[in-house]
Amino acid sequence: MEEHRAGEHVFRHRGAELVYEDRGRGPLAVYAHGGFAGRAAEDRTGLFDWDPVVRAGRRLIRYDARAHGRSTGAPVDADYTYPALADDLLALLDHLDADGPAGAMGSSMGCGTVLHAAVRAPDRFSRLVLLLPPTAWTTREAYARANRRAADTVEREGAAAWLAARARGPRPPAASGVPDVPPTPGERVLPSVLRGLALSDLPPPEELARLRLPALVLAWADDPGHPLSTAGTVARALGADLRVARSRAEVRDWGRIVADHLTGTGR
Repeated sequence: MEEHRAGEHVFRHRGAELVYEDRGRGPLAVYAHGGFAGRAAEDRTGLFDWDPVVRAGRRLIRYDARAHGRSTGAPVDADYTYPALADDLLALLDHLDADGPAGAMGSSMGCGTVLHAAVRAPDRFSRLVLLLPPTAWTTREAYARANRRAADTVEREGAAAWLAARARGPRPPAASGVPDVPPTPGERVLPSVLRGLALSDLPPPEELARLRLPALVLAWADDPGHPLSTAGTVARALGADLRVARSRAEVRDWGRIVADHLTGTGR
C-alpha cells in the first residue's frame, strides 16, 4: 500500500487496510460513499459538500470502502455485499472507540452499508442520513443482472469496455455537469465488486420499520439506479423526512441539510 497522506489513518480488518480521514471535533459522524467511488473521486465530482457538518461541531469520518480509493481489498465477491461492508463500518466504529453512538451518512452503496449496520446494531447509531437509496426489492433484480453482465464484460474485454457503455447511459438532471471519474477499484477486483453488489439488497421494509432512529432520506429524480420508489419506501418505513433534489444546486445544499439533521436543528 502507498504511504499514507497527511490527515489519513488506517485500520486493518478482515485482511484489508481501510483508509479514513478524521476532521473536526465533537460527536462522531461517519460517512460511507457510493459504489466505485472513494473520498478523492467523490471530491473531484464536486457533488457533495461536507464542510457544514464539521462547522456544525461534528467529528467527521470519511473512509474509503474496501477496495475503493486508497483502501485495499481482494477479488472475493462476498466481501462487497452490503452486509459485509456493514461489518467493515461497525469495525471502524470499534476502532475509533468514540463515546456514544454515531451519526451515520451513506450514499447509494453506502446507504445499503449504513442500513445493514443499523439493523444489526441500532444502539451504535444516533441518527441516519440516507442519500440516494439504491434500487431495492422488486426493482433490484434488473440491476443485479446488469452488474453480473458488467463483471463478465470487465473480465472478457477490460474495464474500458464497461466504462464506455456506462458513459452512454442517461444522467439525472441533478447530476448534470458532474464530471466522470473512473472507478477506483482496480481491474483485478472490479468484477468481484460488481458481483458483490449484485448479491446485495436493502434490508426488508419491515426490518427498517423496527428501527427507532431519527432519519433523513435525500434523493434525486429520474435515476433508475436510485429510484424515488425505493427512497419513498425507505422513508415511510423509517418515518423519515424525504427530500428530493431536481437540480445540482439543490444537491449542493445537502451538506447544510445533513448538518441540521445531525444536530437536531432541522425540521
